[in-house]
Formats: sequence, structure tokens, C-alpha cells
Amino acid sequence: MYLKRVGKREKEKNMMTDPIADMIIRIKNAYLANHREVRVPHSRLKEALAKMMSKEGFLGQVNTREDSGKVLVLTLLYKNNQPVLTNLKRVSKPGRRVYVNHTSIPRVLGGLGITIVSTPQGLMTGHQAKKSGIGGEVLCAIW
Repeated sequence: MYLKRVGKREKEKNMMTDPIADMIIRIKNAYLANHREVRVPHSRLKEALAKMMSKEGFLGQVNTREDSGKVLVLTLLYKNNQPVLTNLKRVSKPGRRVYVNHTSIPRVLGGLGITIVSTPQGLMTGHQAKKSGIGGEVLCAIW
């Protein structure tokens, strides 16, 4: 039996270390290119994050489709031909996780933006987590 040798570039191409960062970059790139929707590989965490962004008014509809595997289709929002979302930043990364308690959840632009926190009760905005008295991992900041 012969094994196929896989080159270094092929390994890197198939390996994704941070799917949340990949989703964030896809959304930012789609806004920069003035697209109306963006497709993202599906996971439950990404779906919950997208639904939270939709509920907060940064994204339109969030749909799930079966193409060649499950895919999230996110509708982007524009107001006067300007993106509703100004910026989106990944805070906790695989190389440096950021955990906070409920008293030290960061505010974004003095309260104009939101932070998304992964708590034991699921994903919450920073405001909801602070109100509930729950800390967790700060996933991203949106403004």
C-alpha cells in the first residue's frame, strides 16, 4: 500500500485554525466589496454569532442552506449605500484567549458598539452578561 505524500502548502490550505476569525474576515471583505450577501461554512457557534449580530442590527437575515455541505447565508445591511457595520474585531484568539468576569467586560466606543461574550449560558452581548452577572470569553467587538 502506497501513501500519497502531501506537501506543506496542501496541508496549510486545508487547515483552518480559527473559524470565527474566518467568518469575521469574510463579512468584512463582503462589506468592502459592496456585496449583498456572504456565504460562510456552518457551525452552531457561527450561527448563534450571526443571529446575535442580526438581532443587534448589524446583519440582515441569517439563513442556512445545503449546497455542498451546510452553509450560512448572511444578508448584509446598508444605509444610504454605506455599510451599517463599521468594523468587526476578533478579541479572543487561539493563541491568546481573553476571559473576563462580569465587572470587567469591555465597552466598545463608549457603548455605541457591542462585545459578544461566550458564557456558560450561551452567547450574550456584553451588556446582557454584565446585567446577568456572568463573565466568559470575549469573542469579538462590533461597531
